[in-house]
Amino acid sequence: MREPAATETAGARPTPAGSGGREPETTRMWHITLSVSGPVTPISEVRRGLEQLAHDHPFLLSSRYAVGHAEIRYWEEARDLHDAAALALRLWGEHRSTAKLPPWEIVGLEVIDRQTYHHRVTRGQGPGASPVGVHPY
Repeated sequence: MREPAATETAGARPTPAGSGGREPETTRMWHITLSVSGPVTPISEVRRGLEQLAHDHPFLLSSRYAVGHAEIRYWEEARDLHDAAALALRLWGEHRSTAKLPPWEIVGLEVIDRQTYHHRVTRGQGPGASPVGVHPY
């Protein structure tokens, strides 16, 4: 087994060759809540699409859904909030055809860091209240 190089640490990427010796880019975990909404879609189609999305995107924690809207919660690894938000805003569109998701649009996005997530959970607020998996509202 290979020993990590001096510039490799958990949550850090090695300094790329030719980078001028810059520090490695560290990544953090971000809790994402993505809200989507659109035309009424049969509930069985919404559930099936969200179940496929959960299969395709292993960090998905939970989805709540109804015939015209859904909320998806998951963890994303990214360098900063800007990168995490950009990845989250692409999730629905990139998986729309492969998971056969409804033609809904993103209507809400919350991105919080791990510390804020855990702070909310310990106070009995926020995202920790949703059960893991795909569930109706």
